[in-house]
Amino acid sequence: MPVKRFIVSGVVQGVGFRAFTRTCAEALGISGWVRNTADGRVEVHAEGSEEMLAELEFDLGRGARYARVASVEGREVPGEECDGFVIAKEET
Repeated sequence: MPVKRFIVSGVVQGVGFRAFTRTCAEALGISGWVRNTADGRVEVHAEGSEEMLAELEFDLGRGARYARVASVEGREVPGEECDGFVIAKEET
């Protein structure tokens, strides 16, 4: 199963972006997690089919209602065998 890590930059903290991401991921059947990073970005770990991940990447670029997404960078990473999709604690 494909696995990607996305880093979303822009105005993405304090605007409901993590909840938006969880809603999108759950609707697509993607497992993984989302968290804020210490540098003001959002990190997303996503496990699903290529089609699911492409749709999630599109959603991340669109962003939550009050977000201003500057960029979405994705790369393949090893799987973590996640169960469901959760909002994780902020990276420190």
